[in-house]
Amino acid sequence: MGSEHTAKAFDTDLQELTRLVAEMGGIAERMIVDSVDALIRRDVALGQRVVTIDAELDALQKKIEERAVLTIARRQPMAVDLREIVGAMRVATDLERIGDLAKNMGKRVAALETDFHPLKLFRGLEHMTDLVQQQVKSVLDAYAAHDLPAAMAVWKGDEEVDAICTSLFRELLTYMMEDPRNISFCIHLMFCAKNIERIGDHATNIAETVFYMIEGQAITDKRPKGDMTTFATTVPNT
Repeated sequence: MGSEHTAKAFDTDLQELTRLVAEMGGIAERMIVDSVDALIRRDVALGQRVVTIDAELDALQKKIEERAVLTIARRQPMAVDLREIVGAMRVATDLERIGDLAKNMGKRVAALETDFHPLKLFRGLEHMTDLVQQQVKSVLDAYAAHDLPAAMAVWKGDEEVDAICTSLFRELLTYMMEDPRNISFCIHLMFCAKNIERIGDHATNIAETVFYMIEGQAITDKRPKGDMTTFATTVPNT
């Protein structure tokens, strides 16, 4: 009876952790879309809302961490059960970092005070955001459903995002060379494009966590990446 009660209690704890991760995921997805929407429409108020809501994401991540540690201490899970708890903590960490990257973009909205509004650049940024937001959604669905093939599809799909990012970067360089007055605006967009690319990296991190939860080991294959060498050396980390 005792072990059955412990198993039920563990299941309840795990369900609560999964629910909190899903709540975090919903907020993070919204932040990605809103931050880029704010940039394109130059909606300072929306950008500020993204910055403000990040505190909610941080609080949820701390809550997940505390509950996970408490569950490990109380239930002393082993093997696959322990991996479920560790997995929830890892996914929460990646979602918290996704929120930070979206917040960074939200902060940049107020700095885009210019009449320069190149449609081609914004379309590229929107396309890249759509891909990355879909990656995040797909990988969170894969996490919730323990769907390894779906998680691996996200893991393998990172190259496309890198390719768009590199293409966008080249366009930005062209605009900067054409007119020095465009430099400040383009630098801001460059950082935003890099942040979106990094959000894609966090989606692939979550895919790796799903693999670990199901297979009990890390992925040994090298993650597929596009040619980001020029971009990476030109745009520093923020």
